[in-house]
Amino acid sequence: MDASCSQGVGEALHQRKTVDGEPREGVICYSSRQLKDSEARYGATQTECLCLVWVLEKLHYYLEGSVFEVYTDCTALKSLLKMKTTNRHMLRWQTAIQEYRGNMTIIYKEGRSQTNA
Repeated sequence: MDASCSQGVGEALHQRKTVDGEPREGVICYSSRQLKDSEARYGATQTECLCLVWVLEKLHYYLEGSVFEVYTDCTALKSLLKMKTTNRHMLRWQTAIQEYRGNMTIIYKEGRSQTNA
């Protein structure tokens, strides 16, 4: 998943599997959307959080009950669930993410190496 502060959010859902003894990764879906005018005013961390929640809601039927990894170029997302905040958006997003807490691992990956989202 990736977010652009002024443009939009996007994701690429992949599945790892073994074919003929070789590890393979296949694409299940790609999706993106433009930010609304109000969302375009969010800071980088808020936009990345918005993106994560949007992806979790959009791909709920794929992710529910599965162990999965989220790759992001935003280091703050790794500590999102531990953040103390009074920002209503962040609080709502923390609540939305709680459902996936046990199955989701957030992994930092430098932005330049994220070529799919």
